[in-house]
Amino acid sequence: MSLSIAKTKSNRAPRILFYSHDTFGLGHLRRSRALAAAMTQADPSASALILTGSPVAGRFTFPRRVDHVRLPGVTKRADGSYAARTIGMGIDEVTELRSGLIQTAVQQFNPDVLIVDKEPTGFRGELLPTLKQMENDSGIKLILGLRDVLDEPEVLAAEWARKDAIAATERFYHEIWVYGLRSIYDPTEGLPLSPAAQSRIHWTGYLRRDLGPIGESPEQPYILITPGGGGDGKAMVNLVLSAYEKDPNLSPRAVLVYGPFLSGELREEFETRVAALDGRVTAVGFESQIETLFAGAAGVVCMGGYNTFCEVLSFDKRAVIVPRTTPRLEQWIRASRAEGLGLVRMLDETRDGLTPDSMIQAIRNLPHQNLPSQTIQDGLLDGLDYVTDRIDTLLSREQERATG
Repeated sequence: MSLSIAKTKSNRAPRILFYSHDTFGLGHLRRSRALAAAMTQADPSASALILTGSPVAGRFTFPRRVDHVRLPGVTKRADGSYAARTIGMGIDEVTELRSGLIQTAVQQFNPDVLIVDKEPTGFRGELLPTLKQMENDSGIKLILGLRDVLDEPEVLAAEWARKDAIAATERFYHEIWVYGLRSIYDPTEGLPLSPAAQSRIHWTGYLRRDLGPIGESPEQPYILITPGGGGDGKAMVNLVLSAYEKDPNLSPRAVLVYGPFLSGELREEFETRVAALDGRVTAVGFESQIETLFAGAAGVVCMGGYNTFCEVLSFDKRAVIVPRTTPRLEQWIRASRAEGLGLVRMLDETRDGLTPDSMIQAIRNLPHQNLPSQTIQDGLLDGLDYVTDRIDTLLSREQERATG
């Protein structure tokens, strides 16, 4: 069946499709989920569907009129190559399967807007067949969404050249949304985008997280320790536990969220150490409603992922960020810019040393940090309002064109 989205959409409610490749971590799915929730809340008649490769997508709750389709999962090996996560297929076969499922979803869902997260051509180019078939359809808007920081400019330019991402961005996408502010960082710096493509960039601001309905917080006071998805959180979790082990008077107590990707073996090791701390540190596994823990926390120790950073700002929490520096410098760049603005404190390996003593000091200093709201700048957290207005504008134009 050929891809045909030519039929009129003027007589039905808007449909928004998200593509989130999700080979590792939670970031892409959580960002797409936040955007979908905001857009369907702004227009209660709208529906959103998220295509995701996340193996834990089913453990999230999705708002009304938002659903997801799980693409077969892939995992990255230590040597940088990819393999199917579970099914017995080669990576080329899995990529072809995912690509076909994406095409079928587009045919059947018949979206008005497609929002692609971070990867212009998708995982291993899996989006290209769909993008090429959409190219001649004036009734669908293609949007590339980029987080505030991708990587250092030279590394990013080489990556995008290898993936033909520049050509795809120039050719297919009507708009480019950057979920941040240019005054803080320009993720497209170093990319050879044409003036025409640059003119299509919209700086939305960061994506505010809504508290919404929250559960009962743990007994207070406590600080929240979150390594995000947890797959690369070993060093940070070890550092926090070492700090509480070394200083028996360190307070307040800590609530640690492991994340769904922390390996079982590591978790067992950490559980033994947590138990020995006799309640001064408690731990939970994957927490899909982490907003509740953020809401009640006296402070946060975290890594520097985009979604966690948005939560720190949204819930106005004093935070110590321990950014990873491999395989990319994204988190370090974000944390250093945020520290320079007085929004957070960064624990930097080179400057501060990642030692139990430096972590003890950082936790003790948390109450003396400014709240983000004391230094936040105008427009910093306006991202969701911006994109919902943008969607309204795009769909209104299409409606006028269809009925004109």
